[in-house]
Formats: sequence, structure tokens, C-alpha cells
Amino acid sequence: MTGVPVREVAVVFLRLGLTAFGGPAAHVALMEEEVVRRRGWLTRAEFLDLLGAAHLIPGPNSTELAIHVGGRVAGWRGFLAAGAGFILPAALIVAALAWAYAAFGALPPIAGVLAGVKPVLIAVVAQAVWTLGRAALRTRGLGAVAAGAAALAAAGVHELAVLFGAGLLVGATRGGGLRRSAGVLALLVLAAALAGAVVVLAGEPGGAAEPVGLAALGLVFLKVGAVLFGSGYVLLAYLRADLVERRGWLTEGQLLDAVAVGQVTPGPVFTTATFVGYLLAGPAGAVVATAAIFLPAFVFVALSGPLVPRLRRSAVAGAFLDGVNAASVALMTVVGVQLARSAVVDVTTAAVALTAAVLVFRYRVNSAWLVLGGGAVGLAAQVISS
Repeated sequence: MTGVPVREVAVVFLRLGLTAFGGPAAHVALMEEEVVRRRGWLTRAEFLDLLGAAHLIPGPNSTELAIHVGGRVAGWRGFLAAGAGFILPAALIVAALAWAYAAFGALPPIAGVLAGVKPVLIAVVAQAVWTLGRAALRTRGLGAVAAGAAALAAAGVHELAVLFGAGLLVGATRGGGLRRSAGVLALLVLAAALAGAVVVLAGEPGGAAEPVGLAALGLVFLKVGAVLFGSGYVLLAYLRADLVERRGWLTEGQLLDAVAVGQVTPGPVFTTATFVGYLLAGPAGAVVATAAIFLPAFVFVALSGPLVPRLRRSAVAGAFLDGVNAASVALMTVVGVQLARSAVVDVTTAAVALTAAVLVFRYRVNSAWLVLGGGAVGLAAQVISS
């Protein structure tokens, strides 16, 4: 579906930016509910193709998916509206928490809210896995590929290896061999070339305790946004190497607090950059760090977006995408199981998860209301127990 009003795209993704807790898997689930099931902007197959394309380029996958969706349904203005709408609410919330942290030396008590939201997200992710899995796993072969991908991901194999392995396997077995699939890899080659250029531009620091400057700060986060694949834990490793070990700009404790804020607030985890930028250079640093870490996502999506329909029209490339999509559903499943283990820790969280599942599967209640309700329950439980 094209020709969606840009204002509607902006409103949808602003709301998601305010309510999308729980990391990329939960974000994808919330987006699927909004743009596929509720509004019909995309078919499940189209949504899966965009999800697969987002997984194949560096950067924050859920943000890139939002940008892909906005561009597909509302052109370049939708491209910008969706990306900005998803990022800005989270960045503003994180900036406010950074101000409080800098002023008072500690984070506000938000653990209770997160404890109530997490069980809700289990149900939301489960619903997305169910609906997307029905579209992605159309054959027994794709089901077997998904099962293998889930096993590899659970064993700790890097997600990019899982995605490309699944794509190449299906492309080779169904598409007629790998010799005709060179064009499928153009997306990754292009991303790798651009990422390499950014790394060269950013360079290495001159020594420990290098003075903080906006230009140097921007280049650090531009490099991270251009080369990072993986979860918030990978982001932690990148930032620790650059900001703690090489430059000495942050302490270990400050970095852990920054990553924690990015994970417990709604929207993309990459808003960790907003927190770090504020601590190092105030409001200007927050703006520069946020813009720098998300800029590569817009560039990569702008370059890769037009390739997705072409890949689907090719037999080999279409088979490759089918494999990637099957693996994407498998990765969501593994993350959902991991989330469930950390979220359901007592009778209260189990009751919240079960209630949310009934409301999502049986009554199709809007997940935004469920997230708000779960947060309220968690906050109330924290107040009662304190």
C-alpha cells in the first residue's frame, strides 16, 4: 500500500517511539501489529522482506525497519518521518534522564515500570512470531531452516552468520546454485565499503584521556553506527573500547549506566549515544552523538531500499530472502524465549504475561495500552513492596 499520508506515518512512529520497550524483537512485533494487522499498509510478505533487508546492514535493525516502512508507504518524506518519529521520543526521554543523572548522580527509580512492561512484551513478541512465522515458513524446508537457525542462535553463533547462512542455503537449493546469486551480496558489499570509509575517517585516538570535542565525539558514534551488527551487548563492547579504554572519556560505571538507560527506555537502544553525549558535552553533545550514530542507518536504508523489490523479482535472490526471513523469525523466537526467562520471575509477572497473552491473541487489544498497563502494574508493585 503506497500513498499513505506522511502525517499518519509520523503519528504512528511517534507513538511507537514512546511505547516500544523491550529491544528490537519487541519493536518489530509492535511495528508488525501497527502497519500490517491494524492498518494494512504492507502485507506480511512485504514486511518480512523489509525486516530481512534491515538485518543485512549494520546499525539498529528496528530503526532501519521503521525507515524502510516509511519510505515504502510514503516516499522520501515518509522515510524521514518514520525514522525521526521513532528516534526522537526515545532520545528526548534519555536526554531528560541524562540531565537527572548529571544533576543528582543517580538514575530515577524506573525498575518497577520495566518489570511490569517486560511480561507484556513476551505476549506481543509471541503474537508477532506466530503471524510472521505463518507467512515466512510456508514450506517444510523453510521450517527446517528456521529450526536450524534457532538452534545456532541459541548456541551463540553470530546472528549475521545465521542470517546469511540460511539465505545462501535456501538460495543454493531452490534458486539453482550460487553462481547466479552474486547480486544478492551487493547489499552487504555496499554497506561494508561505506562502513570501512567511516572507520578510516574516524581513525584512532591519539592517546588516553584525549579532550572531548564535538567533532571527535561525532566521529566515534558515526563509526559505531556504521559498523555495528548485533545487540546492546555488542554496543557495550564497542563503546567500552572507544570511550573507556582508548579515550578515557567515561568510567566503567558511567558506561554501564548509559547502556542500561538505552535498554530500559522505549525506542532504539542506540539512544545510549544520547546519554553519553549529554554526559560528555551537554545538550550539544547529546544532539551530535544521537545524529551521528543514527545517520548511517538512514544512508544504508536509502541505498538498499530500492534493491529489495528487485531482489524479490529474481528467483535466486527471492529464495535468498526467503531463507533470511525464516532465520529472522527464528532469531525473534530465541530473543523472545530469553526475554521470558528474565521477565517472568514471580507470580505477579506471570499473571501479567498470561493476561497480556489472552488480550493480544483473543481480543486483539492494542499493544500500546498493554504496555502502559503493564508499566502501571509494575510501578504499583514497586511502591507496595517498598
